[in-house]
Amino acid sequence: MRRRESASPIRMERVGLVVPEQARRSMLVEVARSELVELDLPYVPGNSADELEKAAEAAIVSGPLAALVGWMPRSGIPELGAALARIGAAVVPLPRPRWLQPPTMFDGGSGTTRVSRTLVDTYGTVPYEDLDPSRLAGIAYVLMFGMMFGDVGHGAVLLAAGLVLRGGRVKKLAKLQRTWLFVSGAGLASMVFGALYGEAFGPTGLVPVLWLEPLANPVPLLVAALCVGAFLLAGAYAVGTINRVREGGWAYALYARSGVAGSLLFLAVGLLVWGLGTGTGLLTAAAAVIALGALVFIFIGLYVEAGGGVTAAFQAGVELVDTVIRLGSNLVSFARLAAFGLTHAALLTVVWNGTTALWAPDWRAAAAVLLFIVGNIVTFALEALVAGIQALRLEYYELFSRIFQSEGRPFKPWSPELTAAGIPGTDNPIVHSGTQAERQLP
Repeated sequence: MRRRESASPIRMERVGLVVPEQARRSMLVEVARSELVELDLPYVPGNSADELEKAAEAAIVSGPLAALVGWMPRSGIPELGAALARIGAAVVPLPRPRWLQPPTMFDGGSGTTRVSRTLVDTYGTVPYEDLDPSRLAGIAYVLMFGMMFGDVGHGAVLLAAGLVLRGGRVKKLAKLQRTWLFVSGAGLASMVFGALYGEAFGPTGLVPVLWLEPLANPVPLLVAALCVGAFLLAGAYAVGTINRVREGGWAYALYARSGVAGSLLFLAVGLLVWGLGTGTGLLTAAAAVIALGALVFIFIGLYVEAGGGVTAAFQAGVELVDTVIRLGSNLVSFARLAAFGLTHAALLTVVWNGTTALWAPDWRAAAAVLLFIVGNIVTFALEALVAGIQALRLEYYELFSRIFQSEGRPFKPWSPELTAAGIPGTDNPIVHSGTQAERQLP
């Protein structure tokens, strides 16, 4: 896998498929077999018995030649070209129209990569020009989950579950095997934060407190959560700025709320907090200057985007205020990392206190053990669900909203199931074992 394609969609090429008119169907058979081309057809492609005939009829015929146009991975052109040459056809690269966005396709890669990309795919298709943030999104998700689910014991259970999935011995869980690293990572992050909190199935004393006890120090934990949020937002602004440059150049990125201007506004907020917290007037003044410049650039970008005029100025002003308010609310939203971490610790504290209160060298010992086990199971299930949902919410609303400005469209190769009756010169049906997106490209 090329390093560039590990962070960006696979490079696509606009191509023309040229073939002698009488060999149209034979060419389409090769195209279907290759699963490398998304054809531009005047209808929605399907999988009906007459799909081959419909596509052949859609070809542009000029004299003895016929042609179809579509998109395909640039690296697949030699492979398809060699296959088509045997029937006298050719793949002709065409200029890419500026107004057409190529479809997005990622390298098949490993199962782990596809799992982390699921976080992005459920939000929307990555635009062709943008970076693929799936790996960074996976790391951010695991980090946020671990901070809210911090417990060495519960994290160890998740880690063990991930290793069980990796082994693939449980047939009912075979479909989840590729998620093993993601689950294991979440468990490991939970164990790390659990060690920092001194939590192992609650405040049992099984592990020492390496940093702070959540319930005894809620304010430092809240500050830490905001710092983590600021770090993640800074990363989102960095990726967003790169995407704006790739989409429209530096001029476009300079005025974008999720580009250079937005990044400068975020930097100004950080300098302002630093200056006020340390009483450094120079930092506060620098923050004010940077913020003013950033707001001017954002206003200009919003004004141009709105089309100019008095109405556009009013709209830009409203959206500018909304930008400032949203930045503050997005940062404060990361306080939930601390809030749900405190909730997890509080529930386990209740379970542990109930267990110790029941414990006695008689029949109550069995009741105490039962309470401890059941309480941990309920807390594990409840908090794993809550932490998972909240981490996803932060990923989508606070981070992805800065990384993506628009949505792309997925690459859909033309690869219908063709029966032997519809294939010229063959008695065997075409059998597809999967799409090209699931295989390693040459």
